[in-house]
Amino acid sequence: MLRRFIHSFVTTLVVLSVLGAGAVPLRRQSISVLSQSQISVFKPYTSYASTAYCNAASTLTWSCGTNCLANPTFKPVASGGDGDDVQFWYVGYDPTLKTVVVGHQGTNPSEIEPVITDADFFLTTFDKQLFPNISTGIKVHDGFHDAQAKAAPLVLSAVQTALKRYGGSSVTVVGHSLGAAISLIDAVYLPLHIPGISVRAVLYGLPRVGNQAFADYVDAHVPSLTHINNKKDPVPILPGRLLGFHHPSGEVHIDQSGKWIACAGQDNTNAECEIGDVPSVLESDLDDHSGPYDGISMGCS
Repeated sequence: MLRRFIHSFVTTLVVLSVLGAGAVPLRRQSISVLSQSQISVFKPYTSYASTAYCNAASTLTWSCGTNCLANPTFKPVASGGDGDDVQFWYVGYDPTLKTVVVGHQGTNPSEIEPVITDADFFLTTFDKQLFPNISTGIKVHDGFHDAQAKAAPLVLSAVQTALKRYGGSSVTVVGHSLGAAISLIDAVYLPLHIPGISVRAVLYGLPRVGNQAFADYVDAHVPSLTHINNKKDPVPILPGRLLGFHHPSGEVHIDQSGKWIACAGQDNTNAECEIGDVPSVLESDLDDHSGPYDGISMGCS
C-alpha cells in the first residue's frame, strides 16, 4: 500500500523535483559511518514509529502484536485518530528510556485524505494560536501543517498528563513518512506550550517539511534530531528544493550495502547521502520507503 502512496506523491511532484535537484547550489559536508552499537540505539524508536500505524484502540491497551511487544515496558496514556481524516497517534511513557513517547502514523494510501495531504505541498505560515511567537518568515508544507493541527491539542494534553504522571522533562517524537513530518512539527510545537522540556525527534523517511528558515529554526531549537533515510527512497528528496523546501540537519542515510552514514549539515549532497545517492525520483526505488530499518519495516504487525 505504501507503494501506491509514493506513486501518487511522486506523480504530483516529479517534474518540479527533477528541476529542483539541478537548480540549487550543492552543499558538500562531511560524513561518518555509524558502528553497530550506535545503530542499535535506534531500535526501540524504530519499533515505536512502526507502532504508530496501529489503530488507536490497540495502542491505548498496548495490544498491537509484534510492534507493541518490541517495547514491553511502555505505559500508554492516550491515543487517537481515525487513520483517515486524522492520522493515528499515541502518547505514553517508556520507563527504560525515561522519556514520554509521541508517535504519529504515516500515510495510509487506502484512505484518500492522507494522500491529498501529502500532495498539498504549498508553503504556509504557522497558525498563531498553536505556534505563538513563531516568525512569519518560517514556513511549512501546508498539508503537513494542517495534519499536525488536527490532533495537536489532544497530543499536548496527553504529553502534559504523561509528564505529570511519570515525572521528568524528556519527550521523544517518532514517525515515518507523513507521520515523520507531523512529528517534526510536534517537536517545534510542544516546547512552545511546555516550557523546560527537552525534545528528541527520531524520524524515518522524512519528506522536506519547511523552508530554509524552518530548517534553521529546527537546528537551533531541536538539537536532538535524527531523520533516517533508507537507500533509494524518493520521499526524503520531496518536495524539491526549487520549491523552497529544505531539510534540517540530522540526516542518517542507509546505503545499498546496509551501512548507516551520518550526513553532517542540511541537505548534504555527498554521494553517500540521500541527495547524492538519489539525485532525482527517476533514480529512486519506491520499495525502499517502508524499510527495512535495521530489520524493521514500517507498518502495524
